[in-house]
Amino acid sequence: MTNEQESGNRSNKSAGGFFLAAGCIAGAIVGGLLGQPSIGFLGGLVAGALVAVAIWFFDR
Repeated sequence: MTNEQESGNRSNKSAGGFFLAAGCIAGAIVGGLLGQPSIGFLGGLVAGALVAVAIWFFDR
């Protein structure tokens, strides 16, 4: 099979990595405004990971 034939059998998958990265950045910014950038970063990481896992779960 060629690559063109193989790609016809696959559906396009969504990626959740953007939400993981955006959650880290946004969490650090919001946490910095509140005086706790490390906790904000971790909160953003968890929130982004939850969204990324949800996208993966519903896309499979």
